[in-house]
Amino acid sequence: MDEVERGIERRIVSFHQDEERHWVAHLECGHDQHVRHDPPWKLRPWVVTPEGRAAQLGTTLRCVKCEVA
Repeated sequence: MDEVERGIERRIVSFHQDEERHWVAHLECGHDQHVRHDPPWKLRPWVVTPEGRAAQLGTTLRCVKCEVA
């Protein structure tokens, strides 16, 4: 399985910024995952506004840490 396919879908429950002010999603499993808008590699324009992040609450991201655990 490649990096894109690995992981278990988990809901986003909140967001916070790390010490470098990058946005991090807190997932329902208790793990954190960086969510960057870093074109052309990652296209997540919703990360840069409070409204965009709020709209993503409850949606899912793949948690690679859950698969490894």
